[in-house]
Amino acid sequence: MGSKYFNILNKQLAQIEAHIPHYQVTVKKVSKRSIGWHLSHVLMVINGVCGILAKTKPENYKRDFNIKRTIIFPLGYMPRGMGKAPKVVVPTKAITVKDLKVQLNFARKQVEATKQLPEKAFFTHHIFGMLNKKQTLHFLTIHTNHHLKIVRDILKKENPLRNTERV
Repeated sequence: MGSKYFNILNKQLAQIEAHIPHYQVTVKKVSKRSIGWHLSHVLMVINGVCGILAKTKPENYKRDFNIKRTIIFPLGYMPRGMGKAPKVVVPTKAITVKDLKVQLNFARKQVEATKQLPEKAFFTHHIFGMLNKKQTLHFLTIHTNHHLKIVRDILKKENPLRNTERV
C-alpha cells in the first residue's frame, strides 16, 4: 500500500539531488531562503518523519477527522506562506553540499525502510493530525513538491530561460 507515494518520493529525491549544485542561489522576490535551505528543510522533514513512523506503536493509531487534511490532501497542494515549520526542521547552520548529500543518502535509506512498516504506523502532524503510513507518505510528497516548486521558481527568476521539470 502506498507504493505510488514511494515512487513519487524517490523521483522527488532525484530532483533534490539535481538541485544541490544550486544550493547557494537565493532570489528574495521568491523566498527569503536559499535553495539549499529549502532542500535541507525538506530532507530534515523526510528523515524526521520517517524516523517517527518507525518508532510508533501501530496499536496506538486512531483514525481522526481533520478538515485541513480533508481539503489539502486531495488537492495535493500546499499554499505558500500558510504554515510555519517547527524549529526541529528549520536548518540553523550553514548549508554545505556535503551536508545535503549526507541528508539525501539518509533520506533514501529512511524512505526504503518505511516500506517495511505496518500500515498503522503513524505520525502526528501539528496541522493535519494523526496520519497513518499512507497518509504520511502522501503528506511527504505534498510537502516536498511544495518546496521543489519554490526551488524551481527561484531558478526561473534567477535565469528565466532555465528549463525546469516537475513531478
